[in-house]
Amino acid sequence: MRKYVFMGVQGSGKGTQAKLLAADLDLVHIGVGDIFRWNVQQHTKLGAQVQRVVAAGALVEDELVESVVRDRLALHDWNYGFIIDGFPRNERQAEFFLEGYDIDGVVVLEMPDEEVHRRVLSRRLCSRCGLEQNVGTSGAGEVCEACCGQLVRRADDRPEALVSRLSDYYEKTRPIVELFEAKEVVVHVDATRPVEEVQAEIRDRLSLPPPSAS
Repeated sequence: MRKYVFMGVQGSGKGTQAKLLAADLDLVHIGVGDIFRWNVQQHTKLGAQVQRVVAAGALVEDELVESVVRDRLALHDWNYGFIIDGFPRNERQAEFFLEGYDIDGVVVLEMPDEEVHRRVLSRRLCSRCGLEQNVGTSGAGEVCEACCGQLVRRADDRPEALVSRLSDYYEKTRPIVELFEAKEVVVHVDATRPVEEVQAEIRDRLSLPPPSAS
């Protein structure tokens, strides 16, 4: 059974890299952001709560994030293990994770702020099929390449929200990397490169096999 934590600033590709690795190794991918977005789309009580917070330009409080992750892990549907991204976000949550789970490795995706701004402010989601796409800095051609649905900017991808999330990451989340480094295998990977190159280095650094042939 394998258990990995993916960390990095918004836009560094945590979800993309985690999903690729999870699918190939038959692990469960637990993306905190994905859970929140699903609840918003399904108009659940949790979704309404998250939507109000994001609409106000604020961050979802740590206690709510922790509660969601606890409930998700409690399902115990991860027979071969899991990969989680978007958690932990602070020292208390990291300690909870370290005490309750035998983590095999932590992947920290590194990306300079200027690249984060470029990527985040140019990405869109299809309002029809949910596919994430990059429209470039001009924002031109904002029609889904898969289904021709309208592309929309995620609420948490607004400039003001990005500034708040970056500040929160450096203040609360980044310091816990040192906590992990004292107890777990931590690898730092340059996330500015193409997806395939980043995935290859993650596997190499964690001594994992290359992707399975399709």
